Amino acid sequence: MTRKATTVRLPEDLAETAEAVARVRGVSVNTLILDALQAEVGRAKKDRDFMNQLRALVERDKEILDRLAE
Repeated sequence: MTRKATTVRLPEDLAETAEAVARVRGVSVNTLILDALQAEVGRAKKDRDFMNQLRALVERDKEILDRLAE
């Protein structure tokens, strides 16, 4: 899988807490963040309201792109 580098700016206290959690779990902070993001994306995909909002957003974007293509 191709990786994309992204910078995340965390409040110092959250960064320190994340480092501690990662150390206890024996993983890197990167892995901890990846796991948290994957869990959140999984929750979003199961959330009916989120999915409805996503569909509406995609439809609006499609309409804009269609107008630009004319």
